[in-house]
Amino acid sequence: MEEESRRKMKEKFGLRRDIVKEFLAEFLGIFVLILFGCGSVAQTVLSKGALGEPLTIHVGFTLGVMMAVYMAGGVSGAHVNPAVSLAMVILGKLPLKKFPVYVAAQFLGAFAGSCAVFGLYYDALMDYTSGDLAVTGENATANIFASYPAKHLSVLNGFVDQVIATGALVLCILAITDRKNIGAPKGMEPLCIGLTIMAIGVSMGLNCGYPINPARDLGPRLFTAVAGWGMEVFR
Repeated sequence: MEEESRRKMKEKFGLRRDIVKEFLAEFLGIFVLILFGCGSVAQTVLSKGALGEPLTIHVGFTLGVMMAVYMAGGVSGAHVNPAVSLAMVILGKLPLKKFPVYVAAQFLGAFAGSCAVFGLYYDALMDYTSGDLAVTGENATANIFASYPAKHLSVLNGFVDQVIATGALVLCILAITDRKNIGAPKGMEPLCIGLTIMAIGVSMGLNCGYPINPARDLGPRLFTAVAGWGMEVFR
C-alpha cells in the first residue's frame, strides 16, 4: 500500500515537472521567435531601409522559427503557435488539459519577446518617432510588433488570407514531422519548418504580413497597447 502511494506521488510530481518544462520550452521558443522576427522588422523600419528590406524580415522570422524549434522541439514539440497546438489536440497528439498551458506560455513568451525588442531598440525608437508612438502614418512603428492589414484588404478577404496561410503552415508541419511519409531527416525538421515560413512570407505576405500565429500577433499587440501606442492598435 505504501509502495503504491509512493508510486502515485512520484507520477504526480513527475507530471508537474513535465508540464513546467513544456511551459518553459514554449515560452522560450516563442520568445526567441519574436526577438529575431520582430527584431528584424525593427532594424528595417528604424534604419529607414538602410539595414533591412522585406527579404531580411522574412529571413529573420525564418531563422527565429528555426531556432525556436531547435530550442523547444525535444521538450514540448515546439508548437510556439496556438493554431499548431489546437491542431495537435484535434489529432490526439496533445492532451486537451495541456492546451491552456501551452497557449498561456506562447502568449506570455511573445509578450516578453516584444519587451526585449522594445528595450533593445528603445533609443532608436525614440529618435525615429521623437517620442510620438504612432499606429498609422509615415512614422508608424506599431507595425514593428504586430501585423496590420493593407488598405485594399476587406474583412472577408483578411479572414480567407489567414485561413489559407495558417492552414498551409499546419499542413506543412504535419507533413514534415510525419514518419509514415517521406518526412524530413532527423534533426532537419527545424530547418524545413523555417523554410515553410519563408515560403509563406514570400508568397502570402501582401495582404497583412502573414501573422499566421495568434500568439505572435496578439502578444506583441497587447504589449504595444500598454507601452505607449494605446488602444488604437486594436482598431
